[in-house]
Amino acid sequence: MKNNCLCLLTTATLAASSLALAHHSAVMFDTTREIAVEGTVTRYVWRNPHVYMAIETVGPDGQTVVQQVEVGAPSVLAPLGLTPESLAIGERVTIHGNPHRTGASRIMLGRSLTREDGSRLPLNIAEQSLLQASTARATSLAGTWFSPLSGLRGFSRSSGTWNFTDRGRAERAAWDIAQASYGDCVPVTTPTLMVYPVATTIELRDDAVVFNVDWMTSQRIVYVDGREHPDTIEPSLHGHSVGHWEGETLVVDTIGFAAHSEGLTMGVPAGPRKHTVERFSLDPDGRHLNYEVVLEDPDYLAEPLTYRSQLDYRPDIEPTNLACDLETARRYRTEE
Repeated sequence: MKNNCLCLLTTATLAASSLALAHHSAVMFDTTREIAVEGTVTRYVWRNPHVYMAIETVGPDGQTVVQQVEVGAPSVLAPLGLTPESLAIGERVTIHGNPHRTGASRIMLGRSLTREDGSRLPLNIAEQSLLQASTARATSLAGTWFSPLSGLRGFSRSSGTWNFTDRGRAERAAWDIAQASYGDCVPVTTPTLMVYPVATTIELRDDAVVFNVDWMTSQRIVYVDGREHPDTIEPSLHGHSVGHWEGETLVVDTIGFAAHSEGLTMGVPAGPRKHTVERFSLDPDGRHLNYEVVLEDPDYLAEPLTYRSQLDYRPDIEPTNLACDLETARRYRTEE
């Protein structure tokens, strides 16, 4: 393309349902259609939980159009190679993505970006990373880990086989994504948080193991000094965690979770009786962290469930440490 343009590329069947968990407003867009917008970057805002861009282009009627582009979160895209310095205002690019469901052209969902030299940048959680996988090997749980998208996808898809209580089924059927907790800067909790495709830094202390998860600056503190859960617990987002070591494996017991609209998974809340038992162990190859969780919540699950996944050792990834911006988080609720 030699001129700026807004054009329809193709109609395809894109499986976005498994990504809705990671991109809460993806349902606002028609993910069965792909469009391309070529033009000049006029805005590039690096904020959690969404990056936003503006591209000056030419519409079908020949008039100048400022195309707004909603992109994934910095916490998700930074491990794929996108940075605040990746784009410059005035740069000519082509954005590939999905149009808004209403047919309005002022906002689209970006999936990838192509520069004039043909190089591409990831704009979506499902895009290929620009970074090479690390060959470094860990000697303990300490360090920076990254859960590949397959971990989140697997957990999301597994919910289709869960045995819900009547209340759980009713809540799932009535759930409205427009009221998702993301819009209020409330992050997901365990176990979803542990398989989210962002950097997780583990710090080993004498009295505690600290998990800093680069999703809305989430932090989990697991006490390993022999203490037990107190008789009275003030409910909190990530609950109260105590752990112990079984050889080289960290076993974590967590209760005291605050009620959460997506406390079990997207569309399924959790109540005050939610309880998790997690096991973290270094894989013999030194490049993976094995993760297993047993999740129970008698209010919404008819029986406990078990899920297993792996995180990759990625000491090369720098967490963004970006807090959630409330105005940006709520923006998707007004995108029409």
